[in-house]
Amino acid sequence: MASRTYDEALRRLAQLQSNHAVVAAFSAATKTPGGDPALNARAMPETAAWLRRAGYAPADLAAGGLRCVHVAGTKGKGSVTALVAAVLAQYPAAGPVAAYTSPHVVTVRERIMLQGHPIAPAKFAAYFFELWDRFTAAAASPEAATDGLPTARDAPDAAGPATKPFYFRFLTILALHVFVREGVRSAVVETGIGGEYDPTNILPPQAVTAAVVTQLGIDHVAMLGDTLESIAWNKAGIFKAGVPAFTRRLDSNSGVMAVLRARAAEKGASALVELDDGDVARWRGVGDGARLQGPFQKHNMALAAAAARQHLVALGRVFDGEFARPDAGGPALLQALPAEFERGLRAATLRGRCEAFVDPDSGAEWLVDGAHTEDSLAGVGEWFAGRAAAGQPGVRPGPLLTALLAGAAAGDGAATPVFTHAIFTRNNEELADEDLAVQRRACEALRALPGATGTETHVVGAVRPAVELARSIARQAAQGTPCKVLVTGSFHLVGAVLRTVGHDVEE
Repeated sequence: MASRTYDEALRRLAQLQSNHAVVAAFSAATKTPGGDPALNARAMPETAAWLRRAGYAPADLAAGGLRCVHVAGTKGKGSVTALVAAVLAQYPAAGPVAAYTSPHVVTVRERIMLQGHPIAPAKFAAYFFELWDRFTAAAASPEAATDGLPTARDAPDAAGPATKPFYFRFLTILALHVFVREGVRSAVVETGIGGEYDPTNILPPQAVTAAVVTQLGIDHVAMLGDTLESIAWNKAGIFKAGVPAFTRRLDSNSGVMAVLRARAAEKGASALVELDDGDVARWRGVGDGARLQGPFQKHNMALAAAAARQHLVALGRVFDGEFARPDAGGPALLQALPAEFERGLRAATLRGRCEAFVDPDSGAEWLVDGAHTEDSLAGVGEWFAGRAAAGQPGVRPGPLLTALLAGAAAGDGAATPVFTHAIFTRNNEELADEDLAVQRRACEALRALPGATGTETHVVGAVRPAVELARSIARQAAQGTPCKVLVTGSFHLVGAVLRTVGHDVEE
């Protein structure tokens, strides 16, 4: 019998159908508000069937006392998830507190957080094999012939990956299994892609205290549609009957707000609380000590505070003063935050999001963020501009995103280039015989930008030589201005850089 170690669990997990393969199945889909109707029509029934094979019905998740804040969105959903979990952790009555997020940066265990820490390797392995064995046994049961999923008769090796769900579905059900087995009372669950057809939407209304849609943008168009309205339709699929929903009021986009309001009514949400940008702007925030940095985090903190308050109220917490008002989704929410909320918002962390550390090898400060959409890269540019003066090297993404990031970082009227060096690299850690055409096009796009005059550019075939080059530049710069290195473009890149630099130790 094969060993049941953490390493063996990772080996088997890698055998499952990848997220990339699932997304690729939509590549020829018609871009309608719901994506491909045929594929999407099967999504939730299949997830429910896999959940039954794991030994659960959706109602079972609520029966044991699990209560969840469900978070969807294009930008900020990971941060909001971490922020809500950190606030709830300040209240003993809310615990044990857990979170489910994606993607991971360094280790898959980051996706399942227990009491603010990635699940331990031994626990991950134990629960992984419990679930693996349940799927194997269920595939051979008489009921397997009727649920439309692969059976032991269909698979040459019923104990192998053929009788298991694809990667993200498996991890979602694993997280729920862990929450039940660990007696988690409060969980914050982040969607993967979309919302309406996302595996996390198997959560029943009885197990959800608040649904949150963060900032929206264009992403995964083959699955979600190619307009903000169609994407909003998908993300708002997590709204639940009798459960309040929270979002940022977008006065500049009446079409998106109309979709969100219609979906809230359609789903029977008890309310759609729309946080006003003016209220957020007037809020003093939580000070300079917040570990999740960047000016855009203020909006994420506001959403997180609203959702955390609702969750605690649903658990029976009674607040005092202005914060106790029923309409605390308005100005009273932010102006009367309890000290526990401020501590939680300051303490929240998330790997690969606005993460800063000093590299002892070169003495440079590394600023890393896995941003990969236009809006999120612009936000990273603002964050970087707030921390760095001109004359810093960076590792950077593709052509359009490069322009957006450079523009946000440079600001208006920059007289000198923000980056003295720009390094374009693939995500793989070691050199391989790979095409670098994308990196070369990104390099050319940067050179064409008005603010890039004087920026020295480099194209490198892998992360390790890119890190070595950045360190070499930083050591030379150490004679004068302290050097900062910006790393952005994807979570794959950020993870590879953190491992290469040696900053992959869990906090």
